[in-house]
Amino acid sequence: MKNLVIVESPAKAKTIEQYLGKDFVVRSSYGHIRDLSKKGMGIDIPNRFLPSYEVSPDKKKTVTELRKLAKEADAVWLATDEDREGEAIAWHLAEALNLNVAETKRIVFHEITKPAITQAVANPRQVDLNLVNAQQARRILDRVVGFELSPILWKKIRTGLSAGRVQSVAVRLIVEREREIDAFTPVSSFKVSGELYTLNAQGQPDEMLPVKRLAAFDDEASAQAYLASLTGATFSVAQLDQKPAKRSPKPPFTTSTLQQEASQKLGFSVKQTMVIAQRLYESGKITYMRTDSVNLSEVAIGQAKDVITKRFGANYSHPRRYKTKQADAQEAHEAIRPTDFSVTEVGGERNEQRLYQLIWARALASQMSEAELLRSQVDIAIAPSNNELLVAKGEVVTFEGFMKVYNLDGQKDQDVLLPALKVGQNLQPVLLQAKQSFSRAPARYNEASLVRTLEEMGIGRPSTYAPTIDTIQQRGYVIKEDREGSPRAVRLLSWQAGQVKAETLEEITGSEKNKLFPTDIAGIVNDFLVKNFGQVLDFQFTAQVEAKFDQIAMGQQAWQDMLEDFYHKFHPNVELAETLSREEAGQARLLGNDPKTGKPMLVKIGRFGPFVQLGDGENDEKPTFASLKPGQKMDTIKLEEALELFKLPRVLGDMPEAYHAAAADGTPFGVEQGQTITAKQGPFGPYLEYGEKQFAPIKGYDPLSITLEEAVLVIEAKIQADADKIVRSFPSTDVKILKGRWGPYITDTVTKVNAKIAKDEDPMELTLEECQTRLAAAPPPKKRGRAAAAKKPAAKRAPAKKTTTKKVTAKK
Repeated sequence: MKNLVIVESPAKAKTIEQYLGKDFVVRSSYGHIRDLSKKGMGIDIPNRFLPSYEVSPDKKKTVTELRKLAKEADAVWLATDEDREGEAIAWHLAEALNLNVAETKRIVFHEITKPAITQAVANPRQVDLNLVNAQQARRILDRVVGFELSPILWKKIRTGLSAGRVQSVAVRLIVEREREIDAFTPVSSFKVSGELYTLNAQGQPDEMLPVKRLAAFDDEASAQAYLASLTGATFSVAQLDQKPAKRSPKPPFTTSTLQQEASQKLGFSVKQTMVIAQRLYESGKITYMRTDSVNLSEVAIGQAKDVITKRFGANYSHPRRYKTKQADAQEAHEAIRPTDFSVTEVGGERNEQRLYQLIWARALASQMSEAELLRSQVDIAIAPSNNELLVAKGEVVTFEGFMKVYNLDGQKDQDVLLPALKVGQNLQPVLLQAKQSFSRAPARYNEASLVRTLEEMGIGRPSTYAPTIDTIQQRGYVIKEDREGSPRAVRLLSWQAGQVKAETLEEITGSEKNKLFPTDIAGIVNDFLVKNFGQVLDFQFTAQVEAKFDQIAMGQQAWQDMLEDFYHKFHPNVELAETLSREEAGQARLLGNDPKTGKPMLVKIGRFGPFVQLGDGENDEKPTFASLKPGQKMDTIKLEEALELFKLPRVLGDMPEAYHAAAADGTPFGVEQGQTITAKQGPFGPYLEYGEKQFAPIKGYDPLSITLEEAVLVIEAKIQADADKIVRSFPSTDVKILKGRWGPYITDTVTKVNAKIAKDEDPMELTLEECQTRLAAAPPPKKRGRAAAAKKPAAKRAPAKKTTTKKVTAKK
């Protein structure tokens, strides 16, 4: 074998192998092959932060195979991605495969096309140790912060918690935004709008002119007085103004702008966007998707010009060369674009086509002419008032330009065409309204807006946005969900035919879709970290750390010096925090005292979530506890609300009549008449208890207000659902066949082990022995918690030092 090319993914390997020919064998490393040792910290801090690397257990077979192929090859080419992560993977491959790093060929490309691959092979370089060290510094720093902070959270707040340099800053943003919303008080105002009409030759209303008053009224009385004053007034055109305007296209996508636009227009999560973009890149459809650059290559600009001219005409073409604003833009030197602008369909699944179309349109639009508009404004005078004006605005697109392929707001622009008017022309009022509106609280973050904020603050880089957002959700600090709004009364004043009518409407406010909500534990951890590790949680400091990584990547900073500077400021705070008590950690909040007993009421966080505690356990008197209801927050719950929680458990009454249901195999389910029904609040939410250890979760009901009749309906539905779920049971055993999301399956109700049933099998024909055999061969249920650390191999050292006076790297 002459040449071995190693890439990160099998899909990428398959595409590249088609271009290189028979003299090249392309294999995949399946991503990172080594990481810091999981036994201990994996970092020798006194020895200049010397890292100890080990091959990941699931990659040992891959490394063995690659090592064998490397020995057989005349030359090994490392073709991992062109960013810092890719450079680090290339270095780790060279180390793990016993290659000479200085002599091993490193090739990079930002698109997987034959010309790009051919050019890369013709221009190999060495592994860039500055980029490796920038990635290594980030990985070591994040391990140190997490390794030293997380145990403190376990001791002082709750086991199982974690902290991270970037993730904790992201959580802080979300927690602080939620508190801004909680503290916000909406301000009411009344905005005036209405319909005026031109008059035809017969003096009848002809064309409608939508108008509004620019200034709002602070209160209803002022708005009502204004509308009343319009009776008998005359309306005429005081001024006409028409101005040409232009709208420019936005630059092609960077990683963050792609994530934001895919969220807004396609409804994709940040993670989903990156997974799909990865597939498009690996199949050669788009350029590399982790980039903060907005510029396009000259070849791409020329290709876009040809496609635009051919499809739309020369007047639609306007080549642009965008400049990346960030001084810290990373090494992927081109924006995200199609590898071939003439391709509009890429096949594959529907979402791949949707994301590709978005990328294609944005990149092509960036090379198109500006849209030309004509904007109109009409000022309408009201007599006898000298100062009052109403305004009508219109906008017409006179030349689509880039909007032919890409619309900025995600919707088709609709022209607002005003009727032909002249100064002094009288208009007839038909309807004028003053509707109450309320100022809005700051918007909660969704994934896309959080990415935008992190980028604007200089926190994180293209490769870290998606993992950060995924991590804070996986670790239980943030929940992404939809929430229903609540009704709110709104006043509407209408002037028509000289009369003012007032009415009260209802609108829904506060509804949310795919927004990020902090959990209670997020608030507690955030407050503890901000108080005791303010520097680590400081937004500006975090951005400065990112800038130092960039300096390392450019060879302007030694990575060990950067880490030592950080650690010498950080570690003393760790030692100080170790001395704090759990009370000093601030996990409890005093709400006040119970007016009946005088006992203190506290809100705390526990293993299963937030709860209130009545009493402090002094004088050998045991405190009582109650879980918070869904929607209640530790930060905002009041004493009165906490007292209500101690009204549970609440006896609703007895089952008025028996209710029974039978499973498909005849297994009986039911409840007898006269069984007591009790509403309770548990660690996982409210539920009903009935019969002997029978429970039904309450969804959509408040345990403090649910009626007996409603509870009976919930219980009957639960009994029927339990019966419907069973396909077959085996008497005197714990083995059952149940209906699952993907079809029937076998389960042991005690061990919780599950076994599959093939689609073409009839579950009713399976014997008990067959079910038990499958359960015995099935894997045990997944357990929560950390897996045991793998055995630590010999330490692998940091990248070798280059023989250059400019670039500073790790010692060998």
